[in-house]
This record gives sequence, C-alpha cells and structure tokens, in this order.
Amino acid sequence: MLHLQLRVPSHLTDEVVRLLDGDDTVTNVAVVPGGFTKPAGCLVIADVAREGANPVVAALRRLDLHHIGSIMLSEPEAILSDAAERAERAAPGDPDDSVVWDLVENRVRRDSTLTWVYVAFLTLATLIAGAGRLLDQPILIIGAMVVGPEFSPVAAICLGLARPRPQILPRALGTLVAGFVIAVAIAAPLWVLAHAIGQAPRAEALHGPQTDFIVQPDLWSFMIALLAGVAGVLALTTAKSGPLVGVFISVTTVPAVGTLALCVGLGIWSEIPPALAQLGINIAGLVISGTLTLLVMRVVWSRIQQPLGGFRR
Repeated sequence: MLHLQLRVPSHLTDEVVRLLDGDDTVTNVAVVPGGFTKPAGCLVIADVAREGANPVVAALRRLDLHHIGSIMLSEPEAILSDAAERAERAAPGDPDDSVVWDLVENRVRRDSTLTWVYVAFLTLATLIAGAGRLLDQPILIIGAMVVGPEFSPVAAICLGLARPRPQILPRALGTLVAGFVIAVAIAAPLWVLAHAIGQAPRAEALHGPQTDFIVQPDLWSFMIALLAGVAGVLALTTAKSGPLVGVFISVTTVPAVGTLALCVGLGIWSEIPPALAQLGINIAGLVISGTLTLLVMRVVWSRIQQPLGGFRR
C-alpha cells in the first residue's frame, strides 16, 4: 500500500473525496477541513494499493491538483488493516511487480543530480577500478562496481526517452558526462603521483590477463550491458530493488573510466581508445535495453490497469 496526502482547495474537496471513495483500490479516506494554513487548503489522506496508484494519481493530475494543491506519495513500512487488504485484493496484478511512475520519476530526478556526494562516490569508484586494473584484481573491479553511482543518470535517460520526459534528459546527460570527466580529472593526477613514487609501474598497468576484458570490447560487452540494463530498470521500478543492482549496472562503465584515468595518469595512450569504446558500448547497451524495458512495462501496465470503475471511467 501507498499513503496519499493531499492539499486540496476547498472548492475541489468534495470532488476529490468522491473520486477516492469511488475506487475500490483506495481505502482509509479521511478529510480535515482547513488542515493546511500555508498555503490554505483541506487535508485529504488515503491509502491506495500500489498497483492502483497510477490511475489515482493520473485522475488527481487531471484536476490540476499538482499545481493548485499538492500530491504526496509515501511508502509506509506496514499497514495492519483488513480494509487495506481488501483494497489490495481489488487491485490488478501483484504489488511487487507494479510500477508507480511518479515515484520512479521522482527517484531518478533526485539521484541523477550532480552533487558532491555523487562525484565523491564516482571518484572513489574510479580510483578503486584503476587499482583493480593496475593490480589485475577482479575483486577490486567488483568493489568499484558496487560503489559507482552512475546508473542513476543512465536510468534517468531511459525514463526520459520512454515516458517520454525530455526535460529530464539535459540534466541526466550532464550529470553522466560531467561526473566521468571530473572523476578522471581527479584520479589521473593521483596516478601520476603514484607513478612518480614508484607505486604504479607502467609495465604492470599494461599487463593484466584477469582484467583485460576492460580494454577488449566485443559483442559480449554489448550483450552483457543489455542484460544489465534490464536488471537495473526492473530493480529501479519495482519493489524488488536492492544493493545487488549496483554490481550488475556498472559492467563495465566504472571499470572503463577507472582504466581511462589510470592510462591518462601513466601515459598509456594505446589503451585509452579501447577503454573509451568499452565505456560507450556499455552506456549504449544500458540505455537501449533500459528504455525498451520501460516501454514494455508501460504497455503491460496500461493494459493491466484498464479503466474499470470509479474515477477510472
């Protein structure tokens, strides 16, 4: 179940309540007249089954409530209520599979912003990946994949293309590109310093059979990126997300960026083009499969959530 909290102008309160009462997937409807003072409005709260949230929010948007009032969606940890269970049973599909588009859009907008925390994590991941390539240690490459936050802007690009939401694209692309550039710009001088004190020999960076896949892009690179894009989008949009997602999604974006920074710092120019190619192939695969997965999910859920009654008529 999801919790709805609405700020409703007084002249719309009766209509909003009637709409909520008319939907079987909505329950625990309550009204507090004059509940808001800044800005003024009535407080309307309700619980809605996750699978029924999209039609509910769409109907509220058609009333322009997101402009003249406010719509807040939150996810309570637990609701102990027979009425909530009945609303859940009335909703189509399974809650773990449902996609609440407004929650997804809000999440990718928030997580695809270029902040110092994003840059810090990406820079750390870049350094760990570079060390993994230098030492030929796949475990460090996996560690970099876990730390890397770069799938958030990739997911934002997919959502911007699939919904479509073109206004999301410039910031997401900017975050992705600027994040990589800043991470390399910070990491490369550190590798220059490491080389100067004898801790990063060029010979070791050039030979690493266990991590050579980073600088050897091929068809499998693209195929794995396609699979990773599907896994990442499914985890992002459904209730099945978890920390494991980061491992799949960074194949092989962060390792390629880490290798790029290492090569720039040590002057290994021959491996820069294949590292860039690996990065481009993987981003392309993630965006293509992520966008197609979102499009399929839109079609499937639009059929599942066919207008049945209440304010879905």
